[in-house]
Amino acid sequence: MFGEIRRLARTSGAVGGIAARITGERVFGIKTNQAKHAEDLKAILGGLKGPMMKVAQFLSTIPDALPPEYAAQLAELQANAPPMGWAFVRRRMAGELGPSWESKFQSFGKEAAAAASLGQVHRATLPDGTDVACKLQYPDMPSTVEADLRQIKMAMAVYRRMDNAIIQDDIYEELVERLREELDYTREAAQMRLYRAMLADVPDVNVPEPVADYTTTRLITMKWLKGVGLKAWLATDPSQEARNKLATALFRAWYQPFYRYGVIHGDPHLGNYQVNPEGGLNLLDYGSIRVFPAKFVTGVLELYAAVRDDDEERSVHAYDIWGFKGITREQVHVLNDWAKFLYEPLVQDRVRPIQENGDTQYGRSIAEKVHAGLQRTGGVRPPREFVLMDRSAIGLGSVFLRLGAELNWSRLFHETVADFNEADLAARQAEALAAAGVPATI
Repeated sequence: MFGEIRRLARTSGAVGGIAARITGERVFGIKTNQAKHAEDLKAILGGLKGPMMKVAQFLSTIPDALPPEYAAQLAELQANAPPMGWAFVRRRMAGELGPSWESKFQSFGKEAAAAASLGQVHRATLPDGTDVACKLQYPDMPSTVEADLRQIKMAMAVYRRMDNAIIQDDIYEELVERLREELDYTREAAQMRLYRAMLADVPDVNVPEPVADYTTTRLITMKWLKGVGLKAWLATDPSQEARNKLATALFRAWYQPFYRYGVIHGDPHLGNYQVNPEGGLNLLDYGSIRVFPAKFVTGVLELYAAVRDDDEERSVHAYDIWGFKGITREQVHVLNDWAKFLYEPLVQDRVRPIQENGDTQYGRSIAEKVHAGLQRTGGVRPPREFVLMDRSAIGLGSVFLRLGAELNWSRLFHETVADFNEADLAARQAEALAAAGVPATI
């Protein structure tokens, strides 16, 4: 209890100070040293083991969610929580696999091979020689998550008083449900099985295979995939062909599950990608998965057609399918500026970068325009389903930019949505979820 209070006080001070600085700048025109404060923010959030770090990563992918200096620092924030020591790991593993747990492995690395926001990864070898990754959850994470969620709600309430462009009630509810799901590693293992099935026929995409007998609610064991992180791979200056190959794999890894099964991987930050020795994609971390009603996917395709044909009536219909309630025609025009920015590469049937404008701040300028328009028109309340869909589009777009990929995005898109049928998707989704053991909650 006292640890939770100390944690709440620490994050409350950080978030409160940031809110005060942003308020001072926006309302009173007071200029502060944002770069210094951003460094402080990264240092504070980087030491947390709960969803605050995930929220920071999320905000860093959304243009204009934060001032540029904050976004730049948070974009670099990775899972760097202090590791659990070996004595602690041994106790935690005994709690998950029993007192004789070490006899179940041929070897088990004492040092963490990687850290995540909710746990840390150890490399190990099973008795049959199979190399595996064991992700062990940090202790007391359920209470830690609940403390962070209360803090996030407080921060959102402060921001709501400063800015009414986005009414965040449903966004918070979505965040709560997804984060609580991430605590259950047996669920993550089921979602991993789901992705292995959905992507089985997609070239150049590898999904880890979970090991059921070594997986519990707080421990997930999966076969080890060889690969290097995306940043390290880019540092080797790969060829344009290699960049395009990886971008194609990324596109299919995200959007074949969405358009064929109504499922999306909701955590597109750089730490979840590896490049394997063959130049293909290793897709990691299946804690944050969103299952959508088939009708929502229809709405996404309807908005694409509306943008392609410049059809306002079709746009109105698409937003209604998505669940935007009570929006005006003026707000539709504002939202369509964002939709045109996202859909433009899919409309043009030619090889091109994901963004042809060389200005790296172009996306931010579009977001600022949309933000101002929504403020002017009284704000909108995005439906829950919109949150991870938009996050994935922005996050993937950022990676495609970083890769410098040049592809016919329109052709990739049309290959993916060919023969789309809402009823077929619903049936395929139900069958795939049941086979993988994923709860069919939407």
